[in-house]
Amino acid sequence: MRITALAGGIGGARFLRGLRAALTPEDRITVIGNTGDDIHLYGLKVCPDLDTVMYTLGGGIHEEQGWGRTDETWSIKEEMKAYGVGPEWFGLGDRDFATHIVRTQMLAAGYPLSAVTEALCDRWQPGVRLLPMSDDRVETHVRITDADGPRVVHFQEYWVRLHAAVAAEAIVPVGAESAKPAPGVLEAIAEADLVLLPPSNPVVSIGTILAVPGIREAVAGASAPVVGLSPIIGGAPVRGMADKVLAAVGVQTTAAAVARHYGARRDGGLLDGWLVDTSDAAAVDEVATAGIACRAVPLLMSSVEATAEMARAALALAAEVAGAAGAAE
Repeated sequence: MRITALAGGIGGARFLRGLRAALTPEDRITVIGNTGDDIHLYGLKVCPDLDTVMYTLGGGIHEEQGWGRTDETWSIKEEMKAYGVGPEWFGLGDRDFATHIVRTQMLAAGYPLSAVTEALCDRWQPGVRLLPMSDDRVETHVRITDADGPRVVHFQEYWVRLHAAVAAEAIVPVGAESAKPAPGVLEAIAEADLVLLPPSNPVVSIGTILAVPGIREAVAGASAPVVGLSPIIGGAPVRGMADKVLAAVGVQTTAAAVARHYGARRDGGLLDGWLVDTSDAAAVDEVATAGIACRAVPLLMSSVEATAEMARAALALAAEVAGAAGAAE
């Protein structure tokens, strides 16, 4: 099989690890990674979501955190603090710094981000083809109002420094409207036997990927089934603060509401199938009524094998959707 997945950081990376375990060595996975979280720090280009996927699948992730490197040390950050150079709220460890230095050097030498990502993956061997959504600069910003008045901040500042403690009034993928999909992105969607939307943040991860002109249209027009997995279990995000950004786009924090947010392909949306957790089984009929095949299965990624079972359920739902479409023809 040729599977293409749109993915953010921790949730997407952990799902992809289970997906890889559920497949055979002959199957091929292409990951279109979110670069809207990218930020420039200390003169370096930092790509948190791409790196989280790369480290997780390459065996170098800090498992408890879900981000950053295992066996990390923090000497550079401490020295930067001693010089009075920030920001202190964003953690880059010594091992992690090396990745960003290599990336920034290659970008300065004229290599596009897609080529740089491929070069970095040569070391980590993640077992997937990892593509940035775009080689162009796109940054997700958040409009807020706090003690400093109305303003717009980078998503990383909103998420990491402010801990999403103030309401998000709008989510703005700056630069997305003029960006182009990276080489291979549209082809990976068009040639896929299955397109997956993992349980990543539907607004600032998958939503930002879809904001790049051409990508949403490619998913909506794919010849393959499109199946997603809910990042919401029992009315709450599995991880992080997705409810804060869902509210900013007028979407309730429920598995059914996120499915409706993506929309059914029969009505010009994206989804053929949607998996919800067993705790949200009552949502199955509601999602089905919206034109999206829906099943309830355990969606907690408590282990690689549990996540592999989620992936197998997504594969089974995709086969069911494809079979139903074939019968209709």
